[in-house]
Amino acid sequence: MQQFINITLSGLVEGMIYAAFALALVLIWRSTRIVNFAQGSMAAATAFIALAIINAGYSYWLALIAALVAGFVIGAVVERVIIRPVEGGPELNAVIVTLGLFVAIQALIAIVGGSAFQSFPTPFALEGFQFGDTRIAFSPTSVYIIGSVLIVMGLLVALFRFTRVGLAMRASAFGQEVARLLGVRVGRMLTLGWALAAVVGSLSGLLIAGGEFIFPAYMDSLIVFGFVAAILGGLDSPIGAIVGGLLLGLALSYVSGYIERGSALVNIAALVILMVVLLVRPGGLFSSTVARRA
Repeated sequence: MQQFINITLSGLVEGMIYAAFALALVLIWRSTRIVNFAQGSMAAATAFIALAIINAGYSYWLALIAALVAGFVIGAVVERVIIRPVEGGPELNAVIVTLGLFVAIQALIAIVGGSAFQSFPTPFALEGFQFGDTRIAFSPTSVYIIGSVLIVMGLLVALFRFTRVGLAMRASAFGQEVARLLGVRVGRMLTLGWALAAVVGSLSGLLIAGGEFIFPAYMDSLIVFGFVAAILGGLDSPIGAIVGGLLLGLALSYVSGYIERGSALVNIAALVILMVVLLVRPGGLFSSTVARRA
């Protein structure tokens, strides 16, 4: 029973990290209708910025704020300078550009920050809570991760449902010409969408880095699982990103915890889950429309 509880708790925490990255993908999709394959490397860049600040003797919280601000700036600059010229063209153009940006940012991180593994601190203890003679796999850091992601999800839901800015961002994504006729400054909304998505992506990068070692490609596995979580929940749904991340985290935790050599099957399990979702419900569990089959 204790093993089941620990595996479940570990899956919930990992799932929340996947959900945070999926939220970044959902945000950028809802505001620009573009899938950003460079999201992971952008987040890694801000994590290295945070680590440099911490190594300089400043607090974790100052480094966190600096990383989120850096993410906002990087997202805005990327949209203005790199994505804006290919917006409105074939969708494949944006995909190729973001893939190239993914490789370029990783290379830049290696040049500036080095390729060696570096320890990233966490603001809270990693040791699980003690209940009598039993210690569970749920620590103060786990509470911090779950709370951070839930707060971000709540803010995003409020942004898109209850604010004019959120409505303008969605209008800009679905119909730029109509939005312009209604007085929406489409260019600014697209830039804001990329900037906010980069902030959420930066948070996911910091959450997964806490208590671990980071290197230029440390986000690669999270990129895969984050995409699966976003598709599982539906690219249009922030709540779906949370649910998708949790379901994926639990599923992969059970695979690695109960199946012999399960850790080697985690990537295969994620692929199987992705294929099943695409076959059964292509739009995701929380999609508002049903895809037609040819």
